[in-house]
Amino acid sequence: MDVLSNLAHGFAIALSLQNLLFCLLGAVLGTLIGVLPGIGPVATIAMLLPFTFTLSPIPALIMLAGIYYGAQYGGSTTAILVNMPGESSSVVTCLDGYQMARQGRAGAALAIAAIGSFIAGCFATVLVAVFSAPLTSVAQSFGAAEYFSLMVFGLIAAVVLAQGSVIKAVAMILVGLFLGLVGTDVNTGKQRFTFGVPELSDGIGFVPIALGIFGLAEIITNLSKPEERSILSQPIHGLMPTMADFKQAFPAILRGTALGSLLGVLPGGGAVLSAFAAYTLEKKIAKDPSRFGKGAIEGVAAPESANNAGAQTSFIPLLTLGIPPNPVMALMIGAMMIHGIQPGPQVMTKQPDLFWGLVASMWIGNLMLLVINLPMIGIWVRLLSVPYRLLFPAILLFCCIGVYSLNNSAFEVGLTALFGLMGYFFLKTGCEGAPLLLGFVLGPMMEENLRRALLLAHGDPAVFVQRPISLGLLIMSALLLAAVVLPAVRSTREQAFQE
Repeated sequence: MDVLSNLAHGFAIALSLQNLLFCLLGAVLGTLIGVLPGIGPVATIAMLLPFTFTLSPIPALIMLAGIYYGAQYGGSTTAILVNMPGESSSVVTCLDGYQMARQGRAGAALAIAAIGSFIAGCFATVLVAVFSAPLTSVAQSFGAAEYFSLMVFGLIAAVVLAQGSVIKAVAMILVGLFLGLVGTDVNTGKQRFTFGVPELSDGIGFVPIALGIFGLAEIITNLSKPEERSILSQPIHGLMPTMADFKQAFPAILRGTALGSLLGVLPGGGAVLSAFAAYTLEKKIAKDPSRFGKGAIEGVAAPESANNAGAQTSFIPLLTLGIPPNPVMALMIGAMMIHGIQPGPQVMTKQPDLFWGLVASMWIGNLMLLVINLPMIGIWVRLLSVPYRLLFPAILLFCCIGVYSLNNSAFEVGLTALFGLMGYFFLKTGCEGAPLLLGFVLGPMMEENLRRALLLAHGDPAVFVQRPISLGLLIMSALLLAAVVLPAVRSTREQAFQE
């Protein structure tokens, strides 16, 4: 009953005119950047972080959340019409979505993708509302030792689920942890790794790192690649799927929703892993697996439902534990910190308007996306013809204005450019930026809880294995790390991400 009354309170907040406008803005922006290949929600949210400083926390976070789950809708449009995923979670949608479009069934594919995303988004939002309160109660019993072990588990899970080399993922986390050490030590007041630069005495800002590693690096990478877009020329018709389509797609939508909801909660999971796992499941249980890759509607319904469900349930560990399960949630933590909100279980108790307003806005946002997406397909198709070389100067200008306006600091603009070059180097060498960002966000919190736990235990490190929850989390971390180095697991993992 408490959940219903809290949700009613949340809807009262989310339905205010200002919050509705920012929810709509986030949904439209999310769809737009999902449609335009090569931008993505991580880069977009990183670019918009400075501008949220002028907003109050509730509309700012509602807009950023809308961008994230809106991108899952938009990414399917390019995957189906252009055979190019506008967002990384839509990669597997290309396999059957584009084949359906070539067979003259683009309308049915787009409609099933939108309907599946809507159903999954609504169900995942129910899970966020129902499970957040009990998890918050559990989290409030956590001490410093449990939080440290939980963050260790989150970082190791990010290594396990990262694409490519495990060694590179570990190295990126270590780089992120090191960057988090820069600045003044809160306990001793001494400066660490500032190299005599006064601007680094408060540490490296979250926005320059996020914007550089994801935003500027993405721009440089896109400019270095030739644009090849074979836009579907035939007219799109028949947006209403047939009953046979619904019969085939509906079970896949349910399975994708359930699987995506589960994987979205896991550290390192989220929309990408959910979509891939849902497609693999559908192909394995299908009576005729040879249909997949040739226009099977289940190959569109399952991953599109899973990526939206995964995107929304990834808010559960963020809002209850203060742990970001993926880079977008790390950016959301950055947005909360910009507004002076400490992520963690106290958000629900100390900021109930923010918590329940955000949860209620997800339902509203999903409804908005369903309503605006299908009628606007023609506009999205026209946008796909705009050359990227005409888009990037405006994107770059807004990035620089946003970073400078945050603290009126030209130094931070230069720092963003430096991290942009670093991000480009990481991309060229096959290193992911996500583990670095997670390490940077969790590093200071890990250090704080490590030192606090040792202080309370009078310097005895056994405190981490004497407390049952902390010990359980460390054991799970060790099992995950052991599993990923086993040859059979490692080869399966690498083969999965190559596919």
